[in-house]
Amino acid sequence: MNSNYAKENLSTKQPPPCEETRVSRAHGDQERSRCFETPPGEGTQEINGSPLLNFRLPKAERLRKPAEFRRVYGTGKRFDGRFMTVFILPSETTEQRLGITASKKISTKAWKRNRCKRLLREAFRLSKAELSELETKFDWVLNARRSLLQVKLDKPLDEFRQILKKVKIFESQKGEKTFK
Repeated sequence: MNSNYAKENLSTKQPPPCEETRVSRAHGDQERSRCFETPPGEGTQEINGSPLLNFRLPKAERLRKPAEFRRVYGTGKRFDGRFMTVFILPSETTEQRLGITASKKISTKAWKRNRCKRLLREAFRLSKAELSELETKFDWVLNARRSLLQVKLDKPLDEFRQILKKVKIFESQKGEKTFK
């Protein structure tokens, strides 16, 4: 390159100062609110007027302790599917409770396991109407399978609803006697 390139092609003149500089006014701070509020666009998001927090599963509807999972695995009924394995056990609570697992056998990538768990949680949430038709309240443990990584929500949702139909048949035929 030519050493005179900068001299020939680059301007060394400074741009003129901006005409629209900010001038403070005597009462400029009066427009600002003094209380602590969330700025617009932050805080709880809403969809159709209802906050997104309503989509979360309340703590009363979740299995959280390892002992609860072990109890469902040990004495519960198992239903196998292509995208999930479902374990159910009658619950002492008044709610259908959910626990979800996605082991490293599915994927070593945490984001892939988290996606599987989100799909299963959403399938459970969208099936609330069918779940409310069950006479017995169950503790549910949904185990993700590797095939869940390649699908969208519609397939696990359909499968969960098919398993729900099997649970209804099982509940009407055998009842709680088979769990004890």
